Amino acid sequence: MKAYIKGIGNISPQQTWGYNNFLDPPLEYHRNDLMAVEPDYSQWINPQQLRRMSRVIKMGVTSALMALKDAELEKPDAIITGTGYGCVQDTTSFLTKITDFNEQALNPTPFIQSTHNTIGSQIALLLQCHGYNQTYVHGAFSFEHALLDALMSLQENSAQSILVGGVDELTQISHAIHTRFDKYRREVKSTLTLFDAAEAGTVAGEGAAYFVLSGKDDTQTKACIHAVDTLFQPVQETLLAWIESFVRDRINIPFEDIDLVLLGKSGDEKADKQIDLMAKTYFPGASLGVYKHLCGEHSVSSSFALALATEILLSQHIPEPVIHKAVSRPIRNVLIYNPYFYQHHSLIFLTECHDIK
Repeated sequence: MKAYIKGIGNISPQQTWGYNNFLDPPLEYHRNDLMAVEPDYSQWINPQQLRRMSRVIKMGVTSALMALKDAELEKPDAIITGTGYGCVQDTTSFLTKITDFNEQALNPTPFIQSTHNTIGSQIALLLQCHGYNQTYVHGAFSFEHALLDALMSLQENSAQSILVGGVDELTQISHAIHTRFDKYRREVKSTLTLFDAAEAGTVAGEGAAYFVLSGKDDTQTKACIHAVDTLFQPVQETLLAWIESFVRDRINIPFEDIDLVLLGKSGDEKADKQIDLMAKTYFPGASLGVYKHLCGEHSVSSSFALALATEILLSQHIPEPVIHKAVSRPIRNVLIYNPYFYQHHSLIFLTECHDIK
């Protein structure tokens, strides 16, 4: 069960589009909400259609178009999207106007666009794609389950080209709600030094990342996804056993053959200690990288990590702000470990596809 990455479109709190030097330099924030760096959408979407799109729809559609352009593909055979919260701004707008206008004379557009599958639908309408179209709304497993669907589809028909992505937005109201549960730090001196201070909480983020996947390897291939797995609310012993089983049985390679582990450390002291212990136990000889100080914590942050891992495999270079521990060795096998508030845990394993020069 393999999927070859042919194209990537990534809109995030970093300059990850239209820029050759990935994360050089990284963008630094001094607050606990990391908003996406957005492109000029009129370069990608007809301005008349753009007027009726909310921000998250613009991000999702544009990142999908970026991925298709990168893969030199006009239309995919299927579209699969993962989102933790969907179109939050549209939902908030509609519910607020119900109260403000006493349920009368309401604009239908926010209601129509408040459904979670709006992003996938808009992409299909723009591309006139009449194939399989699915949206997964499984909390912090949404992107992983979208990937699993794509992997199973490619196992049945490897000739397909599938557009798969993860999209989530950060709004003022959603940020305020999460803040009430003490999920985010009250003060952030610098996101680039997020891991230097042992404190509770993390920083919020958002983003949209789409990938064109195929079951066929060719010169367009950037990286190969081999396996995806998830685990919900395990005790520490179960978590460690799950990681060990994934490496030894699922991908069937020795631990020492993993060259880079991208750790989903969020800056939260309690969770990060457990992650560091796991990395020290199982991957003492591997390079270690971190990424949530760059994209923030959100339900589909693993999509940012997958884009980052692919860039690292292509360039054979770990960007300076990503390095947690560097080991001088070629990077062929990358494992992404993404915990979300230490409740949802996921693993994605990918490799380079061509000989490293």
